[in-house]
Amino acid sequence: MKKQAVAVGFVLLSFMLPLKASAASFSKFYVFGDSLSDTGNVFTATDGLVAPTTAIPQAPPYFQGRFSNDQVWVDYLGNQLGLNPTPYLTSNPNISNQGINFAVGGASSGQGNAVVPNAPLPGVLEQVGLLTQPILQANQKLDPNALYAVWGGANDYVFGQATNAAQTVQNLSDAVGLLASSGAKNILVFNLPDLGKIPFAFATGLSSNLTGLTDDHNKRLAEELGNFSNNSDLNLISVDVFSLFNQVQANPGKFGFQDVANPCVVGNFQTIISVCAQPNDYLFFDSVHPTTGVHKLVAETALAAIEAKSVPEPAINLGILALGAFGAVGMLKRQQKRAALMNSRPGF
Repeated sequence: MKKQAVAVGFVLLSFMLPLKASAASFSKFYVFGDSLSDTGNVFTATDGLVAPTTAIPQAPPYFQGRFSNDQVWVDYLGNQLGLNPTPYLTSNPNISNQGINFAVGGASSGQGNAVVPNAPLPGVLEQVGLLTQPILQANQKLDPNALYAVWGGANDYVFGQATNAAQTVQNLSDAVGLLASSGAKNILVFNLPDLGKIPFAFATGLSSNLTGLTDDHNKRLAEELGNFSNNSDLNLISVDVFSLFNQVQANPGKFGFQDVANPCVVGNFQTIISVCAQPNDYLFFDSVHPTTGVHKLVAETALAAIEAKSVPEPAINLGILALGAFGAVGMLKRQQKRAALMNSRPGF
């Protein structure tokens, strides 16, 4: 009984603690990245709204401008947050209600596009500039209550000519730094899954090379993000996609997948040879991109990372915690005294 009373005191106390940030408290959602995050930008740029069967990615079998068979992680996380960012090519970047998705399929980590080189499509660092440049020119700051997400680098290694991760990671670090210096407070940063385990890597004999580049990328990225730790105003949230994919590939049945090696779609983004009957049984929709079920797991991983960083503010909460602790200790002492008194009476 004594233990239960103390436990209840601490449980009630936990509900009293204010949060630094909560998943439902973001004002807007901004996304910067490549095809893993694109919700229609490259599709629009390649006339997908007019001729979807010849656009990148071809629809069908790709879903509404996404490089997957259905929604991607941006959609899933946005639904959880109540914020659905609009693709920047279909909106005015200066006017947004719930945020903007700047991610473009094929985007390099810095400038340009590795898949659609002749189109003026921005790399990840350029995408950040599209948002920050007009803000800074107007001598203003980014919304500190918004959520900003940065995920890129894979195209540098898979389709680009990058032989090490130094410049790629520097580009991503610069993107995070530019956001932070422009006023962003809440920034999601994703590492890469093992690129050596995607079907494209096995088909081209690049598995070992891409695994090495992935390891180098993730190590350098973690080190670069660590350099921002001195900024107490920055809520930098790391999302470990590398570990997630390894868990799924090691135990696919646990996550509802049957095939984690072969792609559902045989062909490329515009020339489809065949499509499997049950895409959701597959980890990979094509030789590079995951199916919607994997994107849902990525969104869940991101949301868990956000909630893990939603910790109590130190100054106020330590005081409340101290009061709660003193109250619990006082309760325990009173119960101990009462028990001693009762035990001293005859018959007890």
